[in-house]
Amino acid sequence: MGVVLVTGRSSHAGRWVAVFAVAFGAAALLLPFIGPFGLDLERVRARQEPDWSILVQLRVSRTLLGLFAGGALSLAGSLFQAMLRDALATPYTLGISAGASLGAVVAIWLGWQQIAGIPAIWVAALAGAAIVLALVVGAALQQRRVSSFSLLLSGLAANSVCSALIIVIYGLVSATKSFSISRWLIGSVDSVDYAALGGFVALVALAAAVVMRQAKSWNLMAVDPSWAATRGARVTRLTLSGYGAGSLLTAATVALTGPIGFVGLVVPHLIRTRIGADHRVLMPCAFLGGGVLLASCDAIGRVVIAPSEIPAGAVMAILGGPYLVWVLRQRSAL
Repeated sequence: MGVVLVTGRSSHAGRWVAVFAVAFGAAALLLPFIGPFGLDLERVRARQEPDWSILVQLRVSRTLLGLFAGGALSLAGSLFQAMLRDALATPYTLGISAGASLGAVVAIWLGWQQIAGIPAIWVAALAGAAIVLALVVGAALQQRRVSSFSLLLSGLAANSVCSALIIVIYGLVSATKSFSISRWLIGSVDSVDYAALGGFVALVALAAAVVMRQAKSWNLMAVDPSWAATRGARVTRLTLSGYGAGSLLTAATVALTGPIGFVGLVVPHLIRTRIGADHRVLMPCAFLGGGVLLASCDAIGRVVIAPSEIPAGAVMAILGGPYLVWVLRQRSAL
């Protein structure tokens, strides 16, 4: 991937962040009113049923989940692209999503409903992601040093093993459970209770703060880890903290939405080509833009074949697949 070293902020940096922030806020305000059934604003203002409950209990939580899930995946994508120095890296490249998916599939297979009052799929997905995280880091860590290349190889191996196990389980389950597994693996944004949403937002905010505070270091890492080390970057510590934060963003999102693809690829790539590779600007814009994109895809899926719905993961794949083909053709033409 071609990388341009950035030493100072562009004069338009703050303007770009402001534009994406306005779009994020507008999406939060407007998208809850988009759905298969219209809402009467007068009834909403008067808090009359069912309009009030549909808006507050279903659509607002669903929109907020889409905004922060899309932001988390997009931020993780921009992070892994910097770490691996590859514009086609995604949040799923290093195996965390596959581990979370395997955990969720196991929970569906065994018929688990709740663990300590929490939906079993969420707990199993987080556990699967944590196990893969430990295995990948353990395999990549040698003499207290870890490289992006060793993380990549370990993550690809974990992806292959988890995907194979999912296929095996899929062949063993009943027709009802195979449908549930297929539906979950497509990825979707559904309404969740506000306690779970609050916990998710807190995790995303914590991981995002860790990642964005080190934006200058990601500028160095995107050039070359060895070169970054000569500029004072603690490469091993930086790599591990980045992988940990990116894994937390990915695992928490996949646990609630399933593995929604392309958000972490399309948004960072588009923003990088438009405003440059300075991660101090790229990362906040990617977070905000990714949230708007995923929440918008969910809104489109709610209305395009109403009253039925298309999962947000399917809408995102329809948009992201052709974009990936275009990117590959552009790269091959260089």
